[in-house]
Amino acid sequence: MGEAASSATRHDSLVIAAIEKHFLQLRAVDRVSVTLRRGEILGLIGPNGSGKTTLINVVTGVMPPTAGRVLAAGIDITGWPAWKVARAGLARTFQRVRLFGGLSVLENVVVAALSVGTRRSEAVDVAHARLEQMGVARWADAPATSLPYGHERMVEVARALAMRPRFLFLDEPAAGLNEEESADLLERLAPIPERDGSGMLIVDHDMHLIMRLCHRLHVLNYGRTIAEGSPAEVRRIPEVIEAYLGSTVAAHA
Repeated sequence: MGEAASSATRHDSLVIAAIEKHFLQLRAVDRVSVTLRRGEILGLIGPNGSGKTTLINVVTGVMPPTAGRVLAAGIDITGWPAWKVARAGLARTFQRVRLFGGLSVLENVVVAALSVGTRRSEAVDVAHARLEQMGVARWADAPATSLPYGHERMVEVARALAMRPRFLFLDEPAAGLNEEESADLLERLAPIPERDGSGMLIVDHDMHLIMRLCHRLHVLNYGRTIAEGSPAEVRRIPEVIEAYLGSTVAAHA
């Protein structure tokens, strides 16, 4: 019974097992293990330079790991190139918005849908639906470079969602957003895992967003895991307060 349950969990999860990434003598990620279940939102937090984006880059195929394994729904995808990882059901956004400047907003999202094998006859409908979901459908025909920064962020999330991911990685989606835009982002992200049956991992420094959006938190510092647990648990851990949150943030998050 226990073994069957464990097997079911593995096949419904993204398992990051003892991942390491070295750059010469620097261990940017040092034996980090994370499990992301479908239907949940996991926050990956820590100070600048703690290895968060490097870990995402390794998992999504942007760079190979030095050691460790990545299993997506039971399939070993360790070291796969980014395009193949995307086809396996992992989509991501980036710290810096990377829209295709020569295309319209709609075309940006259509391209993402096509990249994972969506039929052309369906891709436009998928793109419209995802733009509507992120609140930017009215700008579908506008050049991607003509949007305000906050709307660009929403389009990038829509583009990732158009890939119909089983696991979605958002790298600082609230960066540069004002308080109103951040609140709108939270409202739009919160229902995604339950509605789509996907797992969401989010990296951000907006603690108001993180503490209210995430079901669990995983904290890195100097490339190592220093804490895991619910937001209520993590914000009370002395090592996390000292390394990242600070007493004021921990008290009011």
